[in-house]
Amino acid sequence: MNNIVIFGAGGHAKAVVDAVEREGRYRIFGLLDSHKASGSDIYGYRVLGNEQYIAEHREEIKGCIIAIGDNWTRALIAARIALRYPDLPFVTAVHPGAWIARGAKLGQGTVVMAGAVVNSDTLIGEHCILYPKASIDHDSRIGDYVTLAPGATTGGNVTVGDYSVLSLGVSVIHSVSIGEHTVIGAGATVLSDIGGYAVAYGTPAVIARSRAAGERYL
Repeated sequence: MNNIVIFGAGGHAKAVVDAVEREGRYRIFGLLDSHKASGSDIYGYRVLGNEQYIAEHREEIKGCIIAIGDNWTRALIAARIALRYPDLPFVTAVHPGAWIARGAKLGQGTVVMAGAVVNSDTLIGEHCILYPKASIDHDSRIGDYVTLAPGATTGGNVTVGDYSVLSLGVSVIHSVSIGEHTVIGAGATVLSDIGGYAVAYGTPAVIARSRAAGERYL
């Protein structure tokens, strides 16, 4: 069983730890976090330091997951790690209580939590997060660094662009497209296409304002 490190030591990291433990494919070597004191722990796993720790223990560490909830921050950290350690793979974690259907594919670094569903022939990009009870129906295309919050649901043939967020309880009907860097507010119902760089909410969802890349939403 290969050792991996988890980058992040906050609340989201706890859920990632649970998914990795229950899947049982990897051994958690420890956590890396620039903002937490070395030697502190989460669920018995020590905070080892920042990413410099990888250089000092490269032979022991065989993979990495970034446990940061914010899409943009997760992307910045992934780029930094990939540049510094190009031979270190980002691994996926799928909780055994999730359902990954035949033909579905997950990009590197993606985490799928308990109760989430990825249906037939759906493609999920890199470093995505599917929280509990998120559901993506058949033949959908989800970009990189996308988050589906708990209870977010799509129909089939849906497209979601890079860095976008479907917040708590969002529903998206079949064959709808959502652009990149867009946030759909909690409880919204998306009945028609929503463009990129937008914040939209309501039933039916409408664009409330524009949004810049990297703008915080958590």
